[in-house]
Amino acid sequence: MGVNIREIIPPNAIQTLSLDALRGKAVAIDAYNALYQFLAAIRQPDGTPLMDSRGRITSHLSGLFYRTINLIEHGIKVVYVFDGKPPEIKSIEIERRKKVKSEAAKKYEEAIKKGDLEAARRYAQMASRLTEDMVKEAKRLLDAMGVPWVQAPADGEAQAAYMARKGDVWAAASQDYDALLFGAPRLVRNLTITGRRKLPKKDVYVEIKPELIELDKLLKALGITREQLIVIGILVGTDYNPDGVRGIGPKTALRMVKAQPDVRKLLRSLPRNEFPTEPEKIFEYFLNPPVTDEYKLEWREPDEKMIYEILVVEHDFSPERVKNAIQRLKKAYREHFKTKQLGLDMWFKR
Repeated sequence: MGVNIREIIPPNAIQTLSLDALRGKAVAIDAYNALYQFLAAIRQPDGTPLMDSRGRITSHLSGLFYRTINLIEHGIKVVYVFDGKPPEIKSIEIERRKKVKSEAAKKYEEAIKKGDLEAARRYAQMASRLTEDMVKEAKRLLDAMGVPWVQAPADGEAQAAYMARKGDVWAAASQDYDALLFGAPRLVRNLTITGRRKLPKKDVYVEIKPELIELDKLLKALGITREQLIVIGILVGTDYNPDGVRGIGPKTALRMVKAQPDVRKLLRSLPRNEFPTEPEKIFEYFLNPPVTDEYKLEWREPDEKMIYEILVVEHDFSPERVKNAIQRLKKAYREHFKTKQLGLDMWFKR
């Protein structure tokens, strides 16, 4: 779900970028967010995901492999951050998602029976599930590609935001705005879906480009603090209180935090029956989420044999296409990274 504050973000606080504008910059990508995008987008006309000869879904691997190569070809230093154990306060949202996916799976079957392929594809996307095995496969493929990944103790966006605040990466990347509430100085959206995309329920295609939102500029444009932004998120709904407060949208929430700048006093005044847990607890989680310093950002020469083993031998990808992509990846490393062994120091020379 993520927090939906798009409505109050001023147009001048959103900068449209080209991929080339991110050349030389390290970006921490919310891995689960990206993998779900790949699972939803890379499908057959009837909504069926890509699968190998044993019936195992491979859409996530296809998206991860080819999209990551595309980003590296533009000189973007990508690192993927994976979610850890979800906090207890997220349990209601997790159950809600399970219910939505279950209902979508039923509607998919009904649409297939009716021959409504457009609806079938839509419901199939909603029913996408990311399993533990899929996550392990994704990490293994990234290892083979020489692309670093970080295991967050809890929320991946919180970890990505922390890495950006430390300066280990230039920005966090996700479709959700939660990274801003977690304090990411920069958020890049649309990074893993850039390109020509079909609008839902319409036979219309649009060009999607990366968007940059800088936290300081956003807060200045809105005339609020990060703490007030967190409260806005709590009022409209987050993963930790999915329903928000009844009748309060982003604009009303913005007016409320400006009228009562003492955020803790405002939180104490909220109706407790609107929350699955204390709003103060959600507020503190955004301020101080579990994060780790136990990671090493190191980019390595790709292991051609291992990539081929994973994609072609194990999952029936096209040998020719994979070989061509590997050559593109190796060329991108040579052109942009200039060396076989790339450590953290090289990435962050200013």
